Amino acid sequence: MHREYLKWFSPALHRDMELLVFGHSGAPLLVFPTSKGRFFEYEDRGMIAANAPLYEAGHLQAFCVDSVDAESWYNRDTHPANRVLRHIQYENYLLNEVLPLIAHRSGGQRLTAMGCSFGGYHAANFSFRHPHLVARCISMSGAFDIRSFLRGHYDQNAYFHNPVDFLPQLSDHTSLSQLRDMQIILGTSDWDICLPDNLRLAGILQDKAIPHWLDIWRDNSKHDWPLWQRMVRNYF
Repeated sequence: MHREYLKWFSPALHRDMELLVFGHSGAPLLVFPTSKGRFFEYEDRGMIAANAPLYEAGHLQAFCVDSVDAESWYNRDTHPANRVLRHIQYENYLLNEVLPLIAHRSGGQRLTAMGCSFGGYHAANFSFRHPHLVARCISMSGAFDIRSFLRGHYDQNAYFHNPVDFLPQLSDHTSLSQLRDMQIILGTSDWDICLPDNLRLAGILQDKAIPHWLDIWRDNSKHDWPLWQRMVRNYF
């Protein structure tokens, strides 16, 4: 399997950023790590191995990015408004630095954005904000309300990065049409701590007539990597 390590200084974030690429061709996956996770987490936790034949055959390419969660949502040493601004810089890094790389490697195919746990938030938030770029959104045990990180602070920037707030108010016909064309998978389980978050988001999508698959694994699986390894085998 093709495996490539990349690192460059990010103008958007003003620091070095790293990522791993798996696979030599095929549908591009933008893979977000879990809370404060690193770019190598997806490989280390067996998620690449779970779909190894598809990468080896040239059907999938995974671009596993690093996070800046410790500098944004989880940074308790800065004002909540600054946490959101750091996340916005991260989104600019993705849009202006990572996505051109992915487009070059994949021939301009639309993305699958995916992640587990807080990576599921990142995948959903990115997909719902930029539906023209994303063909599939796969969130495994995601949580989607970022108010808990903001200590009561809430501004327009926070609103537009909180899917459970901005989606219900979305009225732009073009964006809604693009979302309705997207394949959206919300994977969770009966013992998942994020089951309520997924039920809530599924209800919002249903109210907006946005097709989606709320996939609840009813096998007493917990919010952890063994569940997500089984899920990712099922979603490709």
